[in-house]
Amino acid sequence: MINKKNITIALTTITVILAALLVNHFYTKIYKSNVVKDGFVYIPSGSEFPDVKNLVHPFLKNTSAFNWVAKKKKYTNRIKAGKYELKDGMSTNDLVNLLRSGNQTPVKIAFNNQDSFEKLAGRIAQQIEADSLELLRVFNDERFIAEHKFNSATALSMYIPNSYEFYWNTNAQEFRSKMLKEYHKFWNDSRLKKVKKLNLTPVEVSTIASIVQKETAHVPERKTVAGLYLNRYKNKWPLQADPTIIFAIKQQKGFDTEIKRVFLKDLEINSAYNTYKNLGLPPGPIGMPDISSIDAVLNPANHDYYYMCASVTDMGKHVFAKNLAQHNVNARKYQNWVAKQGY
Repeated sequence: MINKKNITIALTTITVILAALLVNHFYTKIYKSNVVKDGFVYIPSGSEFPDVKNLVHPFLKNTSAFNWVAKKKKYTNRIKAGKYELKDGMSTNDLVNLLRSGNQTPVKIAFNNQDSFEKLAGRIAQQIEADSLELLRVFNDERFIAEHKFNSATALSMYIPNSYEFYWNTNAQEFRSKMLKEYHKFWNDSRLKKVKKLNLTPVEVSTIASIVQKETAHVPERKTVAGLYLNRYKNKWPLQADPTIIFAIKQQKGFDTEIKRVFLKDLEINSAYNTYKNLGLPPGPIGMPDISSIDAVLNPANHDYYYMCASVTDMGKHVFAKNLAQHNVNARKYQNWVAKQGY
């Protein structure tokens, strides 16, 4: 005869086991490790859940668990763009929570001495989601440029080369807005006092600094070079800066043009940037001077130098002269050295 009590116990036991298995199944789906390697996922703006699945798939041990938890947590219609850091051993629950929260990892954006907005746009587009064409359009926005008291020749000076923190999905206008804030932060009271003492404007300081930047890569020398060009400018001498000639040629031929030397015929180029023909400063910076070059102009070396020439004994540096006769001696040494190199 069947013992009803035993049947009840057996059924209860089976139910408990099934429930335990079910709980373990769901626990595994939700809380067990599912991410198998460290890395970053970049979710573009406008992405939908199928796009996210494809992006995270290479990091997962169990894709179906991710799909299930994402639906249960209603992430499938709450996609947030950005750069997210995935870590080996992360559970499905942690992963979905991370993506759903929008708690993305910032990116460090860096750019250096770009000499055109085209080059700047290309450099930035490599580091954030914004497209280079959209960045270029925003950089050249005439209304924005005029509103903030720049013009087409000086607008480049608003972008101070440095390292900045952004979110990867920053758009072009957001990038530009941040750069404007950083520009005003850079030109603080301390620097503006030095600008006033020089009887210049921040843009004029950046213009001279851009020449200093192109003249020497040797940072300790920049204050000396800055002092030289300020001597020329204050005494109404033409700056006679070869980098401005190179910039003028590139304006006409394209900024990708490679120019190794400036020849006498180049000094006749018809351009507002020809500092051999025109007194005063060029219309604007010939590139983006870095902070060391700007600060060199704000803190120039005090000397009587008016001429400089590349050194033939200390490569990358220059020799300086107070008068033309001394400069001609230095220039002949350099010209003889160049001739021996076959340039």
